[in-house]
Amino acid sequence: MSGWRNLGHIEFLGNELGTWAIALGIFLVTFTILPLLKRIISARRRRQGQFGTVNLAVELTAALVARTSRLFLWGAAVWLASRDLTFPPRVEHWLTIALVLLFWMQAARWAMTAVRFAIDTRRMRSSGPDTLVKGSMEVILFGAGILIWGVAAVLALDNLGVAIKPLLAGLGIGGIALALAVQTVLADLLASLSIALDKPFGVGDALALDDIQGTVEHIGVKSTRLRSINGEQIILANADILKARVRNFGRLRERRSLFRLDVHYETPVPALAAVPRAVREIIEATPETRFDRCHLLSCGGPALQFEVVYFVSSPVFKVYADAQQSINLRILERFSALGVSFMGATPTRVSLQQPQPPASDAGGQARLL
Repeated sequence: MSGWRNLGHIEFLGNELGTWAIALGIFLVTFTILPLLKRIISARRRRQGQFGTVNLAVELTAALVARTSRLFLWGAAVWLASRDLTFPPRVEHWLTIALVLLFWMQAARWAMTAVRFAIDTRRMRSSGPDTLVKGSMEVILFGAGILIWGVAAVLALDNLGVAIKPLLAGLGIGGIALALAVQTVLADLLASLSIALDKPFGVGDALALDDIQGTVEHIGVKSTRLRSINGEQIILANADILKARVRNFGRLRERRSLFRLDVHYETPVPALAAVPRAVREIIEATPETRFDRCHLLSCGGPALQFEVVYFVSSPVFKVYADAQQSINLRILERFSALGVSFMGATPTRVSLQQPQPPASDAGGQARLL
């Protein structure tokens, strides 16, 4: 027994063998318990998924555990095991640097995971289109990544004894010079953050900007890409998009249609009086339409002019085109029975009072009118 006691007091690399044995035991226990906890949390998350119950705390914990690197677990075990050990100053210095860097790298990974989890939770609870969150997720994560990794780097340097205030002052002066040099890129970056937070449009929306029309394919950090009806890709700087007046037809709830009927002056008055009711009956009998009004508004031009307004409940352009065609054909048929004659060669003259949006075919591609 005394031999074992004497063996425990033998020094190795500046520490007794007994201390090395305790440190090894702590390392093995820690490196066994931490992965075991990781597996337990993951198993509990899977069981909740099987029963259809969702606990946000467990989901977030499981996500953080899944993003915990095995290298960090090694570092945690080494740190706990080495607390009672004595190392040469040089070895202890490099060990401290390694452990501090490992901790703050893992902390940054956890913070990024929490941000991503918050975005996913917001997307699941959002009642709006999922494409809005998808389009802004990349931009938000990019901005959050710059902030999180920057703070982690500064805190790591502070823990290592680096003077932070002079460094921050130097970075501030250098940042001003860099911002002046790349102000165009920064303007696009800030514009992308504004688009991500304000969400004026999302992927799949049909947009019209001045003379440019197309469907949003991608919302990036610097630019947004549209696909036009001709097939080419249109790339627009995010800052230019914010400066323009954007018409977003992807959020069209219903489509308003206004058209005029030019009727000949020789049409009898009783037939003219029957026109509004006939047009109303035709529109109300057309699927997915809602009649608004039909009035004889002009008598001083080359023809008697009826103005008709109705709404199509579907934002899809093909539904509107089918409805307008059906209405035109039935107007021709009904007016012929009423004895109403049109003025000019064109039976129905359609004059829309609002800009026509890009139509969307079956594949979702924007089509210019």
